[in-house]
Amino acid sequence: MGTLVYNVFFFIVAVGILIVFHEFGHFWAARRLGVKVLRFSVGFGAPLWRYQRSPQDTEFVVGALPLGGYVKMVDEREGQVLAQDLPYAFNRQPLLSRVSIVAAGPGFNFLLAILLYWVVLVSGETGLRPIVGQIEPGTLAQAAGFQQGDEILAIEGEKTPTWNQVFSLLFSGVIERPKIEIEVVTSSREKQVRVLEIPRELAENPNLLGQKLGLKPFEPPVPAVIDRIEPASPAESAGLRPGDKIVAVNGVPIQEWRQVVEIVRAHPGQVLKLAVERQGHVQEIVLIPAQVLSREGRPQGKIGAGVKVPPGLYEPYMVTYRLGPIAALMSAVDKTFEFSWMTLKMLGRMLIGEASIQNLSGPISIAQYAGQSAALGMSYFLKFLAVISISLGVVNLLPVPVLDGGHLMFYLVEAVRGKPLSDEAIARFQQIGMAILIALMALAIFLDIQRLLK
Repeated sequence: MGTLVYNVFFFIVAVGILIVFHEFGHFWAARRLGVKVLRFSVGFGAPLWRYQRSPQDTEFVVGALPLGGYVKMVDEREGQVLAQDLPYAFNRQPLLSRVSIVAAGPGFNFLLAILLYWVVLVSGETGLRPIVGQIEPGTLAQAAGFQQGDEILAIEGEKTPTWNQVFSLLFSGVIERPKIEIEVVTSSREKQVRVLEIPRELAENPNLLGQKLGLKPFEPPVPAVIDRIEPASPAESAGLRPGDKIVAVNGVPIQEWRQVVEIVRAHPGQVLKLAVERQGHVQEIVLIPAQVLSREGRPQGKIGAGVKVPPGLYEPYMVTYRLGPIAALMSAVDKTFEFSWMTLKMLGRMLIGEASIQNLSGPISIAQYAGQSAALGMSYFLKFLAVISISLGVVNLLPVPVLDGGHLMFYLVEAVRGKPLSDEAIARFQQIGMAILIALMALAIFLDIQRLLK
């Protein structure tokens, strides 16, 4: 329940920030171009808060449903307009002004992403050095010749000081190209280039990257000392306690916690005999790991115990990456453009059937990502916001009626015809657009629920 509340809270925070920036883009452009704004609303439904300095000024509203927002301008198509307000009506503005006002919403989403990336790059981001850990057999990493101890220096020529950059570039690379060149320095300090061959199913569904890649960060050996025990778990039932050190399992000597994890996972529902050192004495404890399903759907064991990580264990493997203000701005613009293009390309591939619809994320998945990124730290949450802001900007520019891109499409038709479409035609197109959006939202929620059930 606590995780749910945490995720929902940061989902609302994220959505609120994105909506405010998007709608402020419309509001700012409208005011600059002489259009009167009646209401600026964040959220729909019954107002929770409202403010209006005078009857002639804009009314600011926070609605009960934080799943969108709108800027209501004076417009003859939406009701009767007072004679003194006619010069400030949106529908009476020149075509270029109307285009600018509509495009400003998505434009501010891209500006927000640039700002967020810039803040992260200037303030600095601390992460793990991209030193490769144990290579899993049968994975892309093994096929490419990766070895434990390789440190990834660059991907397709772009430097990768932390694992964050590695996975970000790999994700975009999977979408862009069938082969990815990765420069590494081996444990013997020799520079080499590894080439990842991207199979078709991974290009169609990059969400499978984590399962197929087989690249894991190097983990320094952690002593097999228990730090916490989950209530009503096999570990608690067997009598394990925080502070216990596991020295052997089924007669196999234990040097580090990873060995315990591997043995437990390989023996679901089977008896394990643990030699446990407690307060200087060794005693035998018998437990049976519970059977759970892995992400791949395979049964594996779990005992419900966590390891005690010695203080400072990971410090030698951490690095802080930051840029100066100008370099950070250039990098932020590049990142925003690259992710915008990647998002657009993925949408196009999904449309023609070359990418899986499993790449769609609905509000449940986004809420989970919001909570997870916030739990990892501010820089992760800011980058999450940047990615969602870019996605919102790209999606809003799609030529679907009721979206900003749909309005821009109407204005393009008006520019070609020399006159706008009739109100009846626009209404029909908007009904079609609304049906498309409802269907996509239903599909995204269905996929979210399907992921939860898995």
